[in-house]
Amino acid sequence: MISIQVTWGDSFVQLTWDKQSQLPPRNLITSAHGYCFYQDKLMLINLKDRGWDFPGGHIELNETPELCFQREAMEEGYVEGDCRLLGSIVVDHHENPNWNEESPYPKIGYQVFYRMDITKFHSFRGEYESMERIFIKPAEISNYYGGWNKVYQAVLEDCLELGSVCGDNR
Repeated sequence: MISIQVTWGDSFVQLTWDKQSQLPPRNLITSAHGYCFYQDKLMLINLKDRGWDFPGGHIELNETPELCFQREAMEEGYVEGDCRLLGSIVVDHHENPNWNEESPYPKIGYQVFYRMDITKFHSFRGEYESMERIFIKPAEISNYYGGWNKVYQAVLEDCLELGSVCGDNR
């Protein structure tokens, strides 16, 4: 397992990549994210408030984590595709002095990660929080993503090792 301590706003959290084929308990999953591929290129989206990122976000009421990721990929990147669960990042607030029982997130929560192989493109309209999408070689991601770290790299490496969800290179 790969682990790193990061600063989110004024909070310290421990992030640990946990490659798994099962979802964590639903009540502890805080968000769903993933890497979207088309012809061996990784899609990044330029978010208005954060810069270059990969699609993801919070799960809505009665939404599964996979449906959440598919919705976020559509809203932010205007793509659809086939998905496979990669695992989750464990978000541990034990060393976070700002965490308390009223915090919106559990003391230990999970960000679930998927791989999507894009099967359908829609016109990019920028109606939500993204301004544009690009496709890059996976090795170039740290040139775009300002908060890139070894945990995200471990997720990407497992994603690349998995290969295409469909068994081909669309």
